[in-house]
Amino acid sequence: MSTVIALIEDAARALEAAQVSFGHGTLNAFDEAAWLVLWRLKVPLDALDEAAEREVSPADALKVQALVRERIERRLPAAYLTREAWLQGVSFYVDERAIVPRSFIAELLADGTIDPWLGAHTQRVLDLCTGNGSLAVLAAMAYPDVHVDAADLSTEALEVAAINVTRHGLDDRIKLMRSDGLAMLPGPYDLVLCNPPYVNTQSMQALPAEYRAEPELALAGGADGMDFIRKLLSDLPDRLSPQGVLVLEIGNEREHFEAAFPQLEVVWLATSAGEDQVLLLTREALLRP
Repeated sequence: MSTVIALIEDAARALEAAQVSFGHGTLNAFDEAAWLVLWRLKVPLDALDEAAEREVSPADALKVQALVRERIERRLPAAYLTREAWLQGVSFYVDERAIVPRSFIAELLADGTIDPWLGAHTQRVLDLCTGNGSLAVLAAMAYPDVHVDAADLSTEALEVAAINVTRHGLDDRIKLMRSDGLAMLPGPYDLVLCNPPYVNTQSMQALPAEYRAEPELALAGGADGMDFIRKLLSDLPDRLSPQGVLVLEIGNEREHFEAAFPQLEVVWLATSAGEDQVLLLTREALLRP
């Protein structure tokens, strides 16, 4: 009989040989294989060390192999196969109706990086482009006294977000809203979190199949990736409270962002991916000519 670790190592070799793409919760073949194998065997993801040498029945080994084969043949993110994604140790439901959550803003909520810009005045929070609702949930967890509006243009994504809001017992503090940008969101908000569609057209065309399996609406940001962000920054000052701030993720588009908004005074926030993925803007900076 195979062991858990042997199945993981076999799966990792298969994933590497097939040249699948990572980035939806894992960054390498071994971690992705461990996720798939442990999930299929119903072993907690944090229990690999204890379970590594456990023997696996031939029937269960075949189930594992079938799942890995599906991952390779369908080129779907593992999260769409397991119907689960993790951010900052918190489990979220996800399926093809919403982008797989992976925002670096989650790190900033957990480690307190943005706390110096917040305070007793921080009562109303907006998670714009909420997708499966993960950032809204993490914000409500991080700041127990706030109320969160979680908005998205996609009604399908909001259906997924509703599952997560209820799963984490936050229906009384998170309000789900359908809105095209800020159109249906008068505010005022003290904190706006936004991981918008920002992938530029050239990069969209080069995306691996795993990313093309996600809703294009959640990714594509126009020729330079800034279409949604231009409208957001134009409309936002009227929706922010006097001390309100925006925390905005732009991925690998800093060059395009700075070209589009050369006069903006921006605070770049450090994440595990560096200091050019997420920025903070105050209402004052947005109003400055």
